[in-house]
Amino acid sequence: MSRNILVIEDNKEIAGLISMHLKDINCEVNLVHDGLDGWLMADKNTYDLIILDLMLPRLDGIEICQKIRAKKNYTPILMLTAKSSEVDRVIGLEVGADDYLPKPFSVRELVARVKALFRRVEAFSTKEQQVDTELNYDDLSINTDKRTATVGERVLDLTAKEFDLLIFFASSPGHVYSRTTLLDQVWGYGHEGYEHTVNSHINRLRAKLEDNPAKPKFLLTVWGVGYKFNPDLIKS
Repeated sequence: MSRNILVIEDNKEIAGLISMHLKDINCEVNLVHDGLDGWLMADKNTYDLIILDLMLPRLDGIEICQKIRAKKNYTPILMLTAKSSEVDRVIGLEVGADDYLPKPFSVRELVARVKALFRRVEAFSTKEQQVDTELNYDDLSINTDKRTATVGERVLDLTAKEFDLLIFFASSPGHVYSRTTLLDQVWGYGHEGYEHTVNSHINRLRAKLEDNPAKPKFLLTVWGVGYKFNPDLIKS
């Protein structure tokens, strides 16, 4: 099956190398060398993956990532970063990148990361298909088809990753997930050492989900282990 990939990379030599090897694994590749043009392409078209350089002219990778994550349709993002820029990698993950690859990188590793992201998306899509279309716990209602969630009359304005987290937890009440497991299952390959990314997303999800985030009703902390969805809620 052919995949459509958008590569936003201002280094034409690197972009050309990426394109050549992605075509070898049956991918259709669009190359863009400017941040603003890249965002316009991402906004106008549908892609199976976006490979996004962090440092770009006119619009940087962080801004592009934020704009893509504000859209309803979810597109995996592989961010390319400078090898020494750990802070930028963390920011990239926290604004919604699915994986990062520090420069310089080997082509073999790039292709492995791309394949891993495709596998993760397929696995997560299969999991979503196995989950009931409607999940209702007390006053929380989740529609997995429409990707909407409400608490009482309040509509939750969730990002794509926050919604993925909510479905992941709500589909298995009582199951305790470590931060490492969540990174592997929800974010995907390559995030060892970035467990605080999970903490940031959990805090933002709770701020939108819970009436009192300091005393959560739905998403509970299991101290020293991880998080779980409250198994004592009434399911309807």
